Amino acid sequence: MIFTETELSGAFIIDVDRLSDERGFFARSWCEDEFAAHGILMPPLQANVSSNPRKGTLRGMHFQLPPHEETKLVRCTQGAIYDVIVDLREESPTYGQWLGVELTASSFRMLFVPGRFAHGFLTLTDNTDVCYQVSAKYAPGAERGLRWNDPAINIQWPFEPKLVSEKDSRHPDFQLLVPEIQTEARLVE
Repeated sequence: MIFTETELSGAFIIDVDRLSDERGFFARSWCEDEFAAHGILMPPLQANVSSNPRKGTLRGMHFQLPPHEETKLVRCTQGAIYDVIVDLREESPTYGQWLGVELTASSFRMLFVPGRFAHGFLTLTDNTDVCYQVSAKYAPGAERGLRWNDPAINIQWPFEPKLVSEKDSRHPDFQLLVPEIQTEARLVE
């Protein structure tokens, strides 16, 4: 695998290293040793699938509070997405900054999302499926969200979403989340 660290510390774009022949190609999409060599210790405890029939569907921006924070390995398995993460780690030099990466089924590219990051995506095509491995089990009481169009974060989506769930539309702005995120992180320390 080819690991490219992004400008958000601890977040990686991961491309498969293809071994090709007349049959197609073979590549690893997970190797505990290779991930550990890049400081990524992520034992997957859960795998999720998201199926999205319509282009312009937005899901996000989701995260779980400590101690239930999730690291994620995200891959688009059909279609294409614009995958976005926001650094919510108060101690990080990139706190409050976002990163967007296009993931397509044909590229096999993945995005590693560290814990204490908000995550969401916008579908770029109809019939888009996304799979992600997650390091923590879903904890309903720890589930939170950040408003996808919060002006303080100013995510530059490729186009205006056409479909956003009512729940995702009601997520608070970053400034309203800050006290809760900081309190929960300190309680775990």
